[in-house]
Amino acid sequence: MHRVAPRGEVDALIRFRRLLAATIVATFALIVLGGVVRVSDSGLGCGAAGSGTHGWPLCGGRLLPFLQEHQVIEFSHRLVATVVVVLLAALAFQAFRRLRERRWLVRGTVAAGILVLAQAALGGLTVEHGLHSALVAAHLGLAMLLLGLLIALRRIAQPAPGAPAVDGSRALRATAAAATVLLLATIVAGGYVAGTEGEGTANQPVLGAHLACGEQFPTCLDKFMPFSYGRLVDIQLTHRLLMYLTTIAVLAMTAVAWRRRVPNPAFAVIPLLLGCQILLGALNVWLGKHPSLVVAHLTLATILWATVVYAAASLVEVPVEARGRLRETGTADTQAVTA
Repeated sequence: MHRVAPRGEVDALIRFRRLLAATIVATFALIVLGGVVRVSDSGLGCGAAGSGTHGWPLCGGRLLPFLQEHQVIEFSHRLVATVVVVLLAALAFQAFRRLRERRWLVRGTVAAGILVLAQAALGGLTVEHGLHSALVAAHLGLAMLLLGLLIALRRIAQPAPGAPAVDGSRALRATAAAATVLLLATIVAGGYVAGTEGEGTANQPVLGAHLACGEQFPTCLDKFMPFSYGRLVDIQLTHRLLMYLTTIAVLAMTAVAWRRRVPNPAFAVIPLLLGCQILLGALNVWLGKHPSLVVAHLTLATILWATVVYAAASLVEVPVEARGRLRETGTADTQAVTA
């Protein structure tokens, strides 16, 4: 005999988790497509800065875009964003209708809805202000927070008997938290680097912070970390510094997880993903700007972020309030829970 959630609640949780999986995939696609919009110079495809509603939420003043490359790419990004909104609305409906007793699920779903609305508003501001670098970085950061929240919700949205054991090591939790925060900061800084594309002056003729150090990595202007050589150089070096700190945190987390023999395979995969990500970043510098490398760098960063959040979430005990009403049931129900 096992103590599990009632059968009706189990079925609702299974449907909720399936919706969550679809929303996570759609959010991942949205982030990657955002990178395609950026490297294809389609960010203002639906309207120039200052175009008001003509450029967002409309596209060239129309509900549907003209069959023009930049408009189609930008509109595709908005279309996927609409799919994410619809999926989140379905999640909220499911949570409020069938899982109201699991308060953390309801709160998390509401928070995800707020994030996606803020993301949409920020997207409009980004277009209206001509792809300002700070807005581009904030837009990417919010998208990553949304993806991370959805992954954490999937951890919460499981009946108690199906929840894996939680490692209680303070050192592992601390290093995982540090790796998560530093990785998010690194990604946001990378978004800021991307947002500066096209910037430059007569004294600093580079196309954004991406090439502010020329084709040098890990050095920059024949030095290691030469801050104060200009705004664009400082932006590039800040991204690199955060990457170095993230690497230290990830290696520390991996060492603790290995020492404690944590069975979660994510802890073994993370350093491999990080190594590939650093190599991609280096190739982006060594080979100059290549759109395919930029999109690959963003894609792998998103996969790395999702894996780190998944690993960190596995160390957090599922809140008691999220487990809902429990009752005695037989083996058949238990199998339904773990399916």
